[in-house]
Amino acid sequence: MEVPTLTTERLTLRGWREDDLDAYAAIAADSEVMRFMGGPLDRADTWRQMAVFVGHWELRGHGLWVVERDGELIGRVGLIRPEGWPGLEVGWLLGREAWGQGYATEAARAAVDYAWRELGADELISLIAPENLPSQRVAERLGMRPGEDYDLRGTPVIIHRRARPGAAAPR
Repeated sequence: MEVPTLTTERLTLRGWREDDLDAYAAIAADSEVMRFMGGPLDRADTWRQMAVFVGHWELRGHGLWVVERDGELIGRVGLIRPEGWPGLEVGWLLGREAWGQGYATEAARAAVDYAWRELGADELISLIAPENLPSQRVAERLGMRPGEDYDLRGTPVIIHRRARPGAAAPR
């Protein structure tokens, strides 16, 4: 499937390419960036993760986009629902140099709008570690509210939820 390209005021969200490996591997190798994502990845695991992202688009019709600022890969954002997931998740991960500039919220907002408009989603979730305060603030800016605790493959997270505008409030 062809991954749609989304643009925001400052960012481009696009599909993955083989030549994204170097830039994404540098982000995925950063232990601080990956602290709440299971730890840093080596180059081979980063390649496999990119392949999963590409495959998610093909199998589910939605997925994670590359986030670019001025043509430079600064992270990823998108909509994921792997097998066994508790709902359609909006997720984000940015390289450290992109932190604190509102890019995560801007990119995630574009993904949320896409979920309502193109996928007809009734609800979105984000699975966020209790200690990950910056991501909790992004979720709050997206209109999500913390809900129940959840065990994500042995890692405790909080499910943040947001119902489709005009729908019933999240659980």
